[in-house]
Parts: sequence; C-alpha cells; structure tokens
Amino acid sequence: MTAAAPSYEFKVLKVDIAADGVAHVVVNRPEALNAYSTQTWTEIGQCFGQIKRDGRVRSVVLSAAGRMFTAGLDLKEALTGPLGKRPDPDADAARRGYYHRLFILEFQDAISAIEACDKPVVVAVHGGCLGIGIDVISACDVRFASEDAYFMVKEVDIGMAADIGTLQRLPKVVGNDSWVRDVCYTARRVSAKEAHCVGLLSRVLPSKEAA
Repeated sequence: MTAAAPSYEFKVLKVDIAADGVAHVVVNRPEALNAYSTQTWTEIGQCFGQIKRDGRVRSVVLSAAGRMFTAGLDLKEALTGPLGKRPDPDADAARRGYYHRLFILEFQDAISAIEACDKPVVVAVHGGCLGIGIDVISACDVRFASEDAYFMVKEVDIGMAADIGTLQRLPKVVGNDSWVRDVCYTARRVSAKEAHCVGLLSRVLPSKEAA
C-alpha cells in the first residue's frame, strides 16, 4: 500500500508542489511584513520536516509574499510570549531558565529543519530581510535576491543575540569573520550588491519575479 502524501495545510505558509517536483513554500503574512510569529516558525519546522519525507519533492524554493521578505521577529507577539515575559521574582531561577532554554531549542530546531532538509533549498529574497530572516536564509543551500533586497542583523538593536542560526552559520557561508562581526555589531544595512560581493548571495536579479 502506498503511503498517503503529506498534507501541507498551514495558516501562515502557502505550499505548492509542481509536477516537476519543485515545492514552492511562501511565507504569507504580508499584512505583518512577514514578521515571524511563533505560528510562522513552528510551521516552517513542520513544513520542512514533511518535505524531507515527501518522495514527490525534489527541490524547494522558499520566498515571501508582499513587499518584503521579512521584517524579522514579530516583536508584538514576542513581548507577550516566553521571550518577553517578566520573570516572576518568586519563581525558581533555575527552573525558569530550564524551560526558557527548551523554548529557544525548539525555535532553533524549527529553523534548522531547513538545513536538515535533504532536498536542495533555494531562497528568493526581495525587499528587506531583517533579523530572523538572516537566520532563515543562512540555513538554505542557495540564495538569490532581487536588486532591491537589503539585509540587516537587527538583534543587537533590541539587545538580543542572533542565536537562532545567524552567528553559527553566517561565518561559514561568507568565510569572512571580520565582515560578520561588522554587520552583527552594527546592525547596518547591507545592499544586495554587497551581499553578493561577500558571498552571501550567489546571484542578484532585477526583480522579485526574476529571483
């Protein structure tokens, strides 16, 4: 008996599998500039876990709807979630830290599911790619972008570490430790041209559609 094909019914992601075996995964929160909520990164992990086991899929294209790739972490949600809750002064610090660590590991594993997918993953970036967007694209195999794309490791601006994959993967991707430290310490805006020059991108194309 042939196993049933996995279902790709998600709230935030749109998934289409073409006849030639190319799966197109679209982050579809344009009203929130594709900011990554818990729902978003959870679905990313689930989706790429399913793709890995789906014999119909030969390769993957990851992109985003709307006017930018992602504005980064959904800070409105984060302020009310595990990352933003004020610590209870009466709670045991070790126990609180233990469960906070489990949440971070779950977050990391969801984004790492892209890297763990054994099908080639090509990401097409347009507009802004901020914060967690760098974590996501550095987990992909091939990175294209439109000419209007720009990149920012924004975590330093809000007192966070880019610990969902950027600090681990970006030095390996570009092979330039000085450049990585520069962009992570300053959160400066990096153009598609510069990203191509340092090796973050393999190709820069005229438009989102071309990318």
